[in-house]
Amino acid sequence: MALKHYNPTSPARRGLILVDRSGLHKGGPVKALTEGKRKTGGRNNKGHVTSRGIAGGHKQRYRIIDFKRRNWGVEGTVERIEYDPNRTAFIALIGYNGGSAAEGGEVAYIIAPQRLAVGDKVIADKKTDVKPGNAMELGQIPVGTIVHNVEMKPGKGGQLARSAGTYVQVVGRDKGMVMVRLNSGEQRYIHAGCMATIGAVSNPDNGNTNLAKAGRNRWLGKRPLTRGVAKNPVDHPHGGGEGRTSGGRHPVTPWGKPTKGARTRHNKSTDKMIIRSRHAKKKG
Repeated sequence: MALKHYNPTSPARRGLILVDRSGLHKGGPVKALTEGKRKTGGRNNKGHVTSRGIAGGHKQRYRIIDFKRRNWGVEGTVERIEYDPNRTAFIALIGYNGGSAAEGGEVAYIIAPQRLAVGDKVIADKKTDVKPGNAMELGQIPVGTIVHNVEMKPGKGGQLARSAGTYVQVVGRDKGMVMVRLNSGEQRYIHAGCMATIGAVSNPDNGNTNLAKAGRNRWLGKRPLTRGVAKNPVDHPHGGGEGRTSGGRHPVTPWGKPTKGARTRHNKSTDKMIIRSRHAKKKG
C-alpha cells in the first residue's frame, strides 16, 4: 500500500507520513475471532514495573490468528483484508467450505502476505501450488522461494517472519532439514516438516512512516524514556559529569548490564542449527 503525506496545516501534521489504509475493511473484526485484552502498564502481578516505557494507549481487542495453518486440503477464500492493532502486518479473513463470517461459516484470520487480494483462493497442505497465501511444509518448497510465518518446531505454529515486510528465503536442503536465510543475515537449519506460508508479509511501507508527534506514540501505548546521560549519577550509570557528556565508553542499562549490541545469548540448545551467524562479517 502507498504512503500518505499530509499538508502542514498544524505542527502535528508537519512531516506526518502514514500508510494509506483506505483499501482495508472499514468495519470491526469478527467477534468470534477476538478476545479481550487487558493493559499491564508494564507491571507484573506484584505491581512492580518490569518493562519500562509502557502505559496508556488505545483500548484494543486481540485478534486470534491461525499461525499453524494445519487445516490441510481445505480451500479457503479471502473475504477481506483488515487492520490489526496488535501487529504491524495486515491480516486476512479466510472463509472455508464456501462459508463466510456473515453466514456464520468456518472462518479464520491469517497474516496477509503481499499481493493477496479479496476473492483469492488459499490452501494449506503438505505440498501445494507456490502462490502467495498458500502454506506447505518447508521440505516441499522449491529452493529460492520467499516465505513467511515459518515454524521452528513442527506443529508449534509460525514464529519467524511475522512482522510487516519481513520474509525468509529457502536456500537449500540437507538430510531432512531445510536451510533458510533470515532478514538479519543469519542462515540456519529448520526441520523439513515445519510449515511456512508463501510470500513476504504485507505492509512493507510500515518502516517508512513518521508519526510526527509524541501523542501518536502515546496512542500506541509507548511512554517517553529519559536518556541516561541526562540523569544524575544516583539514577543512572551514565548520569552526572561536568557539562554535556556522552555517557562513557561502554553503554549500560540503569542496572549496569551492557547494552546496545552486547551479546546476551548463552548456552542455547539451538545454536547447533545456526549455519552462519547474523554477526558474521559480510564478505565483499
